[in-house]
Amino acid sequence: MKLSYKKTILVGFAFFLISAFWQAYDTVVPLILTNKFNMQQTWSGLIMSLDNIFAVFMLPLFGALSDKVNTPWGKRTPFIVVGTVLASIFFIILGFTTSLALFIAMLLCSLLSMAIFRSPAVALMPDVTVKPLRSKANAIINLMGTAGGIIVLAFGIIFKTSTKGKTDFAFYMISVVAIMIVALVVFLLTVREKKWAAQMEEDSKEIVEVNKNETDNVEKRKLTKSEFTSLLLILASVALWYIGYNAVTSKYSVYASEILQVEYTVTLMVAQIAAIISYIPVGLVASKIGRKKTILFGIIMLTGAFLGASFVKAGTSPILMYALFCLAGIGWATINVNSFPMVVELAKVGNVGKYTGFYYTASMSAQIVTPILSGLFIDHVGWWTFFPYATIFVGLAFVTMFFVKHGDSKPVAKSFE
Repeated sequence: MKLSYKKTILVGFAFFLISAFWQAYDTVVPLILTNKFNMQQTWSGLIMSLDNIFAVFMLPLFGALSDKVNTPWGKRTPFIVVGTVLASIFFIILGFTTSLALFIAMLLCSLLSMAIFRSPAVALMPDVTVKPLRSKANAIINLMGTAGGIIVLAFGIIFKTSTKGKTDFAFYMISVVAIMIVALVVFLLTVREKKWAAQMEEDSKEIVEVNKNETDNVEKRKLTKSEFTSLLLILASVALWYIGYNAVTSKYSVYASEILQVEYTVTLMVAQIAAIISYIPVGLVASKIGRKKTILFGIIMLTGAFLGASFVKAGTSPILMYALFCLAGIGWATINVNSFPMVVELAKVGNVGKYTGFYYTASMSAQIVTPILSGLFIDHVGWWTFFPYATIFVGLAFVTMFFVKHGDSKPVAKSFE
């Protein structure tokens, strides 16, 4: 049994449009808050954490709800359509808003709309992919997401979003919405959710037959104490590396413009390209040495990149920053490809959406805390804390992940690889 790259790429268009939105959100919202509304970084951080506050409650809710839905289009597709259309409408309005109160209101509506379909969209990959192939599939999904991010970064260059003091991002945001709608149309025309999910269940039964030590009881029983402990440690690791990583992504556009005085979009694009090159090899490596070991190597790379970036100052050769962000992109790809499959590896067939919600509860809880906490450090201690803060938290994730004992994929017979 081999991974269907075509199916996985088509399913990945849902993640493509999600990543396009969040790349645009992380790029322009902090700039609008800083340049147009003259907010301090602490308050800007609070606004930037709103999506994560909603996500903690709504992603598990909609993930579990989509587990129970059964429509002619499948479990996840209706949520993807409704959420994308609503988010697109509100995001466009956001670009033309001049009142702070209205801006925040439209921002909340956009974020609520994204929360409707984020868990269902991510849960779709494990719905249509057998467990042993999920790291490889997640590599493709993340590649699609990164492609969406790179296109949005290219739009940033075209529309000159990094111009110091820029406040008008309306046409840039319209362009982002356009690419989201195109991705949604491709998804709807090509993905056959119900048919592919049914095929996955049949394939899973074949794997059980080939692996005689596996039984249907594995899918019916509750987690053992050791498995539950591993689940908590995985989720703690997710929270810690997101605290570090999101501190950088949520404020790097401001940091690069104000402190380093460089073009931030090129640096981020380097990281994204490095991640794209890494995704498929990382998935293959994980299938050979295991997800846990691969993640630990990724944490070391990301920690090293942020530590090195702590010493970069204005006037430093941009080549050094490009090299460090290239390392960060590879490290983040290594972590991201394998962490979500470790969580859903512990799920039963019928509750993948629920476990997807657990994953996002951990990541979003971290992203509630970190823009505010890092903003406090920036406002009251200084911008020099920017990368050291990220380094410490990503490094702590190595400790929690080291003690994880479950979540690696189980080997299957050669004929099913």
